[in-house]
Amino acid sequence: MSKDKVVLAYSGGLDTSVLVGWLQDKGYEVHCLYVDVGQPCEDRAAIMQKATDIGAASSEIADVREELCRDFAFPVLQWQAKYEGIYLLGTSIARPIISKACLERAREIGAVAFVHGATGKGNDQCRFQLAAEALDPTVKTIAPWRMQEFRDLFPGRTEMLAYCAEKNIPVKATASKPYSSDENCLHISYEAGSLEDPQVDGVNVIDFGMTVSPQQAPDTEEKVKIGFEAGVPVSINGEKKTPFEMVSELNEIAGKHGVGRIDMIENRYVGMKSRGVYEAPGMTVLYAAHLAMEQMTLDRDLTHLRDRLSPEVAEMVYYGFWYTAKMDALMAFIKEAQKPVTGEVSVALYKGNCRAAGWESPTSLYIDEIASMEGGGSYNQDDAEGFLRLMGLPLRVQGSVRPRQW
Repeated sequence: MSKDKVVLAYSGGLDTSVLVGWLQDKGYEVHCLYVDVGQPCEDRAAIMQKATDIGAASSEIADVREELCRDFAFPVLQWQAKYEGIYLLGTSIARPIISKACLERAREIGAVAFVHGATGKGNDQCRFQLAAEALDPTVKTIAPWRMQEFRDLFPGRTEMLAYCAEKNIPVKATASKPYSSDENCLHISYEAGSLEDPQVDGVNVIDFGMTVSPQQAPDTEEKVKIGFEAGVPVSINGEKKTPFEMVSELNEIAGKHGVGRIDMIENRYVGMKSRGVYEAPGMTVLYAAHLAMEQMTLDRDLTHLRDRLSPEVAEMVYYGFWYTAKMDALMAFIKEAQKPVTGEVSVALYKGNCRAAGWESPTSLYIDEIASMEGGGSYNQDDAEGFLRLMGLPLRVQGSVRPRQW
């Protein structure tokens, strides 16, 4: 009798290694998929071999780094979407593509379920499951941490390590860090542990992986020129780059200047507040450069409409509603809106700061002779008289009928 197949979003760490064994104990045929979203340099071959040694029926890698940057992160960048005005959504936007890769693998092998190791208290469980249900409602989502029988068996790290020893599952039993972290090519997030005390200065606790301390950054400012085509970042200092190359190279450049650190208390979708520390050097530069490019090329009313909708897009990404009709429509809108956002912006980096330092664009709406404060030019100040009389008409009527106390 054949076993039901499941696809496990596999990292090779303690939790997902335990899941391989536990799923087999439950009678499933386990297929591991390591979705490469730009995690730190690891021995990928060793991780895959470990899954096979544990008993996985298959172990594969899906390299989605270019797709993540091109089709997920950059459209969110075009929206200038930041959750609660601060968070650049680096973890949030990676989850729907991980689900997509796992569902594609499930379709290939005829799996009945997609399994992930997200806890039942965080946002990732929402992002994984909502994405999976939208992509293939016929495939069940299994979240062991939301199952009492799993939590009874593994209430903590000690029980997991004992299980691995019993099953001969190789794990690195190192001391716990004072926080947990999750990394991809877009950013690193840090949470839990000592960061759960809001009085702790997160910057002093964390061993940052992408950025140096601004105090230790170079004493000389560095300027970088970022090129855009229709709102999409395409070049660094005049050299064409792929989306992943754009992010990776800017991580290096901005990281050495201490750019892109964020410490915040945020509202999780499940209702609780949580503390998160993030570093996203490359994306911080791209957000700043993109906004500057829009200042020159995007008209006022369209910019303001985008700004009103941007928090909505950020919430949808953060909550996990990526694969929805509403998001499809919003993405169609932003693609059209971004067509004139083409040109180059110079960005100056210095000790944690990032600022625009020069603009040029073939589609610029900035016209010197109109904007000039000097006399002459093509702007006739006399025109403002009639304009302001019309704009002020309702105010004059109200003032005459309902005099204000002042």
